[in-house]
Amino acid sequence: MTDIRLYNTLTRSKERFTPLDPANVRMYVCGPTVYDFAHIGNARPAIVFDVLFRLLTEVYGGDHVTYVRNVTDVDDKINARAAERGVDIRTITEETLAQYRADMGALGCLQPTVEPRATEHIGEMVAMIDKLIADGHAYVADDHVLFETASMADYGKLSNRALDEMIAGARVEVASYKKAPTDFVLWKPSRDGEPGWPSPGGITVEGRPGWHIECSAMSERYLGETFDIHGGGIDLIFPHHENEIAQSRCAHGGAPMAQVWMHNGFLQIEGEKMSKSLGNFFTVRELLDTDHFGGRKWPGEVLRLAMLMSHYREPIDFAVAKLEEAVSILDRWERAAKSAGASTGAVDQTFLDALADDLSTPLAIARVHELMNNPDTVPAALASLELIGIDPVREAAVDANVEARIEARLACLMNKDFETADKIRDDLAGEGIVLMDYKDPETGARRTKWEMKR
Repeated sequence: MTDIRLYNTLTRSKERFTPLDPANVRMYVCGPTVYDFAHIGNARPAIVFDVLFRLLTEVYGGDHVTYVRNVTDVDDKINARAAERGVDIRTITEETLAQYRADMGALGCLQPTVEPRATEHIGEMVAMIDKLIADGHAYVADDHVLFETASMADYGKLSNRALDEMIAGARVEVASYKKAPTDFVLWKPSRDGEPGWPSPGGITVEGRPGWHIECSAMSERYLGETFDIHGGGIDLIFPHHENEIAQSRCAHGGAPMAQVWMHNGFLQIEGEKMSKSLGNFFTVRELLDTDHFGGRKWPGEVLRLAMLMSHYREPIDFAVAKLEEAVSILDRWERAAKSAGASTGAVDQTFLDALADDLSTPLAIARVHELMNNPDTVPAALASLELIGIDPVREAAVDANVEARIEARLACLMNKDFETADKIRDDLAGEGIVLMDYKDPETGARRTKWEMKR
């Protein structure tokens, strides 16, 4: 079996990966807060951990890997967007989740094994909060429940920050009801018009969970108290992942939450931080469907390859030149594949070894270049690329993109968002793809088939 080595943020070292149970390798990745289109920075962790999911599946078998990516569907930003548009919160979350799935599908990402929603796991969150209160790790104040960071001796180990440094430089909310500035919210009261549930800790008013407790409760529900890998962007190390560790360990008698903590690096646009004020803020949908960046649309496989050309832990400069390089590479691989008349073979071991070395996609891609230079090894090149979700011959990528957008359109129709549904249909028509709606004769459900006209 191929040895996998992964960089562990917690130990700051690359370690041989040994799953707790090889028959059920378990990974949790922080997913989207569903209030708006995913931007290109959001796509990087989705792609990185999709590659890791594929690698784990290759090594341990598809039936032996569980990948959980949560959906945050209760949040201040969601409430604000619903109020701004004058629609109910569920409309916002359903539309946005459908958009997210379509966009990630267009980038070649597989659906996770489980995609739990925060609003469907409030009971688990309340139970965990009550346990933290009972064990002296949380307290009730002003209808809030807060985690008391002083109750955990090594709080701050993941981010390697002292308490005074956290207070000075981190996203720490100041509130009069806190015992200490670093104490964080597990539960808060709901205002009028906001979603609310019966509160823990004997609080008589309805409330809703804080952000951090959601992941602790949902990961335990699907992966157990301790699981193998927890992933996310580097920006989540503090406070989100630090606070997840605190909650979970203190609720579980000190047991570790995850063996390995992995974080992808930041993404910049043409050398600058992505920002709406700088005019360089791009959603995945804009890059796929408009010419706002570099004067052209960028296919999903181009965006994916451009991401994987850099090591996941390194910062990435997302530039037009990088995308053009990815286009050139895909064109070259496509010509080699068609010239060889090759079908897919077995994954190349050198490629697999590079990928297993902390997801070294640049080395893996360099190996594909070597394989593509020899017609005899093109089948191995295609199989290797398939492992990281890239099809240089494009047909499969087109199919995945179309199917994902059809799924998004059907979700819009279910939510009576006919304007967005019509736009998706019209955009596909503009690409020569005609949709035909019909009813499933057995279930009566709306289905859609499609046909390429040009």
